[in-house]
Amino acid sequence: MTIKRRNHGRNKKGRGHCSSIRCSNCAKMCPKDKACKRFIVRNMVESAAVRDITEASAIQNYQLPKLYLKIHYCVACAIHSRQVRVRSVTLRKVRTPPRRFPPRR
Repeated sequence: MTIKRRNHGRNKKGRGHCSSIRCSNCAKMCPKDKACKRFIVRNMVESAAVRDITEASAIQNYQLPKLYLKIHYCVACAIHSRQVRVRSVTLRKVRTPPRRFPPRR
């Protein structure tokens, strides 16, 4: 039988089972190795209120804390929210990771 992907859409290599997680978007149960994982770092305060908080702060040069989120998407939600793209049959064989953009300042 023909196969679509070399890893069968999973990152499981040699393990029989793996734990399941819930999709952050739709709460669907999905194997942890199949889920599309994203690590998001963002400011706890939106950019409009940062200046007000820094002016009202009693501590000089106070660094506002950041929010660290590990987000798991099922494959359907990752495609729908454009986290991953559908690739053609020939481009599925390409294993080089996509180009990384430098962080914005």
